[in-house]
Amino acid sequence: MVNQIAKFFKFDELGTNYKRETLAGITTFVSMVYIIFLNPNVLGAAGMDKGAVFTSTALATALGCFLMGIIANYPIALSTSLGMNAFFAYSVCIGMKVPWETALAGTFIAAIIFIILTAFKLREKIIDAIPTDLKSAIAGGIGLFIAFLGLNQGGLIVADKSTLVTLGSFHTGTTWITIFGLIVVIVLMSANVPGAIFISMVATAILGMITGLIPVPSHIVSSIPSIKPVFLAGVSHVTQINTLQLWIVVFTFLLVSFFDTAGTLVGLAQQAGFIKDNKIPRIGRALAADSTTMLGGSLLGTSPMGAFVESSAGIAVGGRSGFTVIITGILFILGTFFSPMLGVITDQVTAPALITIGILMARSLKDIHWERFELAAPSFLIVLGMPLSYSISDGIALGFITYPLAMIAAKRGKEVNAFMYALCIIFIIFFWLLNE
Repeated sequence: MVNQIAKFFKFDELGTNYKRETLAGITTFVSMVYIIFLNPNVLGAAGMDKGAVFTSTALATALGCFLMGIIANYPIALSTSLGMNAFFAYSVCIGMKVPWETALAGTFIAAIIFIILTAFKLREKIIDAIPTDLKSAIAGGIGLFIAFLGLNQGGLIVADKSTLVTLGSFHTGTTWITIFGLIVVIVLMSANVPGAIFISMVATAILGMITGLIPVPSHIVSSIPSIKPVFLAGVSHVTQINTLQLWIVVFTFLLVSFFDTAGTLVGLAQQAGFIKDNKIPRIGRALAADSTTMLGGSLLGTSPMGAFVESSAGIAVGGRSGFTVIITGILFILGTFFSPMLGVITDQVTAPALITIGILMARSLKDIHWERFELAAPSFLIVLGMPLSYSISDGIALGFITYPLAMIAAKRGKEVNAFMYALCIIFIIFFWLLNE
C-alpha cells in the first residue's frame, strides 16, 4: 500500500519521499490555517453565520486540497481567495446592499462558467500564451506581495497617512515576536537546515505563549459548528441574479478569480521548477481541480476559492507532489475539532514565513530581460503593482495592458499572441466597470 501511494504520486520521478511531503503538508497547513479564522470574520460582516462559515471554509479547503492532490498531483492548496472574500462582503453585500445569499448565487454561477471555460481549455490556452518574462514577473510579484503581507501582519510595516506606509513601532511586544521568528528563519535557511520555515514557526509560537503575547488555549477540543445556515444557500437564490449590476458582480468574481488563480499557479509552478519550455505540465488538470473547488465552495457556503499563495511555504521545504496537500487537507478536517489549539498560529507566527517565501520567489526576477524595455516595463508594473494595489489580479492587469502597447511600439507586435491582445482589452473594460 505504501509503495502504491508513492508510485501514484510519483515520488521517485519528483525526487521526494513521505517524510519530506508530510513536513511540507504540515508547513502549508500551518502557513494558511489562519484562513478558517479570518474568513468567518470577513463574511460575518455581510451577515453570514460565523460558525457555519468556519466549518464551510475548512471543508471547502480540504476538498480543494484533495482534488488538486489527486487530479493534478501538485503541492498547491486551494482555499477561499483573500481579497475576493473582502470584495464579496464589503463591496457587494455591504456597499451594494446585496443579500449574502444572492452574492453566493453569483459565486455559484461564476463557478459554473469557470468549469465551462476549463472544459474548453480556454484557461489553459491563455496561461500558455503568457510570455516567459511576464510569467517570471508574476512569480516575483507574488513574492513581493507575500513579503509585504508578512511585514504588515507582523507589525514591521504599517499604514501611514503621510507616507502611505512606514516602519511599525518597536515598542510593541508582538512586533518583537515577528523579529524573533524572522531572525530564526534567516539563520536556519542560511545554514541550510531542513524544515527551517516550519521550525521557526514552532519556535515563534512557543516564545509567544511563554511571554504571554500569544494566548495559551484553555482547552484542546471543541464541537464543530453546523454548516446548515450557509449550505446550498446560494443555489436557491440563483433567480435573483437578474440585473446588469449583479451580472457585473458575477463577471468580477469570474475575472478576478481567473487571474488570481492563474497568477498564483504560475508563480508556484515557477518556484517548484515545474515550468518547462514556458508550459506547466498537467495545467489542465490543475485548472479542473480549481474550477471544481470553486463550485464546491459555493455549495458549501463560502466566497470564491482559488490557489493559495501560502502553498509556497510547503514547496519551500521540499513539497513536490500532490501528497503534500493531501496532508494539508486532512489537517484542515482535523482542525475543525481542535480549533482552540489553532488559535496560537497568529499573524506574528506566520509573518516570518511569508517574508521568507517572498525572498525565495523573488529569485524569478533574474529571468526577466530587463535590457529590453518593452519587456521590462510590463514586467515591472506587474511586480510593483501587486503589493501596491494589494491585489495579484490588479498587478497582472497593469502588465497585461502595457505589454501589447510596448511590443507594438518596439515593432514586435506580431510576436504578441492574440490572447494577449484580447486580455489587454478585457482588462481595460474591467477597470472601467470596476470604477463605475
